[in-house]
Amino acid sequence: MIERQAPAEGSQVRRAELVAAAYRLIAERGFEGLRTRDVAGEVKVNIATLHYYFPSKEDLIKGVVGHAMSRFRSTLSSDGTAIQRLRAHFHGLRRLARDEPELFGVMGELMLRSARDASLGRIVAKMNELWHGTLRDMLRAARAEGDLPADIEPDGMAAVIVATLKGVYLVPGRSGSSEDLEKALRQLERVLGLTGRKRASG
Repeated sequence: MIERQAPAEGSQVRRAELVAAAYRLIAERGFEGLRTRDVAGEVKVNIATLHYYFPSKEDLIKGVVGHAMSRFRSTLSSDGTAIQRLRAHFHGLRRLARDEPELFGVMGELMLRSARDASLGRIVAKMNELWHGTLRDMLRAARAEGDLPADIEPDGMAAVIVATLKGVYLVPGRSGSSEDLEKALRQLERVLGLTGRKRASG
């Protein structure tokens, strides 16, 4: 039983290593500089091995999208009140900008490429829909709990937050700027009436 599981576990590790290598190369060079042979070289495997795990470059890019999405999902919590979860999300985005600025560069590349790649565009659209829906639900609950101004319209404000924060990592040459993100988040917090209130720890 253990002998049969070991190869599967090893496969998951190898897949993760290849995705991580592609992620780093996109962060450094952009999509135009992504070469599957370079990815294989980073992990010290041959190109045939890479193609075993990812038959096409598009499959590898989908793996990168999944990794990037998992990092953003790490900022979403199911604990606490709606307003605490919203604060935790903003805090998590600040943490990512500080500790993983390359993530914002990769997301910028994904967004730009998705406009020219229908397959990637569908994946990014689903990611945006999930983000928007999560924010909308948090805002709706926070307003119902009396923690947001009554004139905040959840669906529209969720769209504003998504568009504002996406704009931060789409600015050429400034993707992942923690200063730009901080300015955007502070403005959003003022609009939402969060300024001056106690933030969730974290």
